[in-house]
Amino acid sequence: MLLWGIVLAVHILGAAIWVGGMAFALLVLRPALRVLEPPQRIALHAQVFRKFFLIVWHAMPLILLSGYAMLFGIYGGFAGADWSVHVMHLLGLIMAVIFIVIFFGPWAAFRAADTMPERAAAVDRIRKLIAINLALGVLTITVAALGWR
Repeated sequence: MLLWGIVLAVHILGAAIWVGGMAFALLVLRPALRVLEPPQRIALHAQVFRKFFLIVWHAMPLILLSGYAMLFGIYGGFAGADWSVHVMHLLGLIMAVIFIVIFFGPWAAFRAADTMPERAAAVDRIRKLIAINLALGVLTITVAALGWR
């Protein structure tokens, strides 16, 4: 049905944007920042994180809502769902919690920091948590592929 195709597309596009953004940030942007001096790096991080976190604040709820729509609209609830749906659900909730921790923890500390060392420490904490979320995102995509029929 067209409606479920659209819901699935929203779900997959949201995941691609979130996970792809994390992969780009860690695997491309971070190594490229080495050519900048520390104050320039920190300034760029501020702009990148501000924009990326705004995107995630939109993508994350769309992913969760579309996932629940499919869970209850297609599978009839948790009882009718395959193992992979349960695992994706768990991993998605963990990723959402980690993002919220990033946003209200080290990202808030970054914005409130007055010194370069404080900001650099916050960036490092953000990087580590994003790396965890990226690993969970890749695992979630793998589970989706393994559970596909």
